[in-house]
Amino acid sequence: MQKRKWLRLFFAIYILLVIRVIIFKYPLEHLRAIVATWQKDVILEGLGTANFIPFKTIKMYIDYSYKLNSVENLLGNILVFVPFGFLFPMVSEESMRLGEGKHFFVMLLNAFVFVLGIEVFQLFSAFGAFDVDDILLNCLGASIGFGCYRLGCFIQRRCSLWKKY
Repeated sequence: MQKRKWLRLFFAIYILLVIRVIIFKYPLEHLRAIVATWQKDVILEGLGTANFIPFKTIKMYIDYSYKLNSVENLLGNILVFVPFGFLFPMVSEESMRLGEGKHFFVMLLNAFVFVLGIEVFQLFSAFGAFDVDDILLNCLGASIGFGCYRLGCFIQRRCSLWKKY
């Protein structure tokens, strides 16, 4: 039981780091300047710069991969959520009570809600830009992390079977 408490603490720290890296990535002075400009127009400005078209940004990054920091953006959006998919089933009592096949959907729903919350906050706060492709890439990363978790469970079961013989 003590192990689960440490995992939950680690997961909470990870969530705070994700929020720090994605939302509060700018220096404090820059964030203060953004907050100083908050008016009703900020929401309209956020809607004007938002990307609601799936794969638009991903396609742009691929098309201009030689010019932009595309690989870093694509991989960064995926890799930042790999730990979510790996850690969530380890700390979630809800997913432990469900059958094996439902773990993935519980994790993916939680990752989606978390990422959507970040993106909506960026849309309304001007602390970033809403991009539906970020949601897709982040959820892909969480899915990869979950695959790593399942692979780890499989290896652990195989190793325990080998130890019996």
